[in-house]
Amino acid sequence: MSERKGIPFVDLVAPHLQLEDELVGTIRDVLRSGMLVGGPVVEQFEQEFAQYCDARYCVGVSSGTDALRFALMAVGIGTGDAVVTVANTFAATVEAILQAGARPCFVDINPATFNMSVEGLRSFLQNECERSGTSPAPVHRSSGRPIKAIVPVHLYGQMCDMDPIMALAAEYGLSVIEDSCQAHGAQYFSARENAWRKAGSIGKAAAFSFYPAKNLGAGGEAGAITTNDEALATHVRMLRDHGQNKKYHHLLEGYNGRIDALQAAILRVKLPHLEDWNEKRRLAAETYYQLLSDVDCAVAPSEPSWSRAVYHLYVIRVQRRDELQNFMLRRRISTGLHYPIPLHQQKAFEHLGYHEGALPATEAAASEILSLPMYPQIEPNQQSQVVDSLKQFFSVRSIPLSLP
Repeated sequence: MSERKGIPFVDLVAPHLQLEDELVGTIRDVLRSGMLVGGPVVEQFEQEFAQYCDARYCVGVSSGTDALRFALMAVGIGTGDAVVTVANTFAATVEAILQAGARPCFVDINPATFNMSVEGLRSFLQNECERSGTSPAPVHRSSGRPIKAIVPVHLYGQMCDMDPIMALAAEYGLSVIEDSCQAHGAQYFSARENAWRKAGSIGKAAAFSFYPAKNLGAGGEAGAITTNDEALATHVRMLRDHGQNKKYHHLLEGYNGRIDALQAAILRVKLPHLEDWNEKRRLAAETYYQLLSDVDCAVAPSEPSWSRAVYHLYVIRVQRRDELQNFMLRRRISTGLHYPIPLHQQKAFEHLGYHEGALPATEAAASEILSLPMYPQIEPNQQSQVVDSLKQFFSVRSIPLSLP
């Protein structure tokens, strides 16, 4: 893409041009088959994605939100329960918890990785919860609700520190549902197992989104749940299909949350390319690291030794973030904010009762994070333009932001 046209934040056209013939062919095949909902194409994708994630089972659903909601319901989360998660995430994480009938309880993030703080989780369970003889689960003191699950969010393409999270979950008898909606193919080195583990293979279940901008994106809305638990997978299959175990036999109250065959077909075409696309994202991240190495005004993302991130987003920290974003936009460089208002400060969730200052690391990050252009096809010269623009903003502070 030329400098005149600018640098997009994400490029959704390039992968479809790369695979156009195959995509058109597979869509034609689905249309000619007449099997538009469910059927062999969906089953084949579920098998292939489960294998990719090193999980035994995959259940395709209509969105990442449904994936997380159904996973929570399938592990027994319901009315009156509470679930621990973070506020630095997309609203769907909390929507899924609330729609399952539970209350989200927030813990702070690690400011280096933007993911759930293990120390914050431990402190919450030890100091804000109590155990009684009447309930095996810890009870959240302020709400009186039993804590039943933890939802660690693998944000921006990097996994949470899962060994200590899983250890705390085992100690307190909690289910772990991985929110892997931004982490297709991300890996975590488990010292406990002395092995690399993929997102979606560690917790009781995991939720994935295939929204078009994801590392693995469909042609519209789609999602999936991965798990190693056969009973859980069976439960989710009924939840997504009106509670049926076979046509017109409704064993439970369900939902219409099925993935359609066209989306599964598109995902099947793209899945074999995901590793290559992720590697290109990692190379682009390394280019950004090098370009930013002498830039004191920006903090590059931190990737711990136990992490193999897939850089769904490349998020830096800067002062005067909003001014910088406008400055870059005037130079036809698009950036993103993920996320400018933490969920505990959103009007939709003010009923949860969190006050300003409740999550200091989360709140501090929200005013400083800036997502730079990131996609497999981004070129090094484009990345140089991005960083040069950032340097110019901080070195020539007197330049009016209204310049074209």
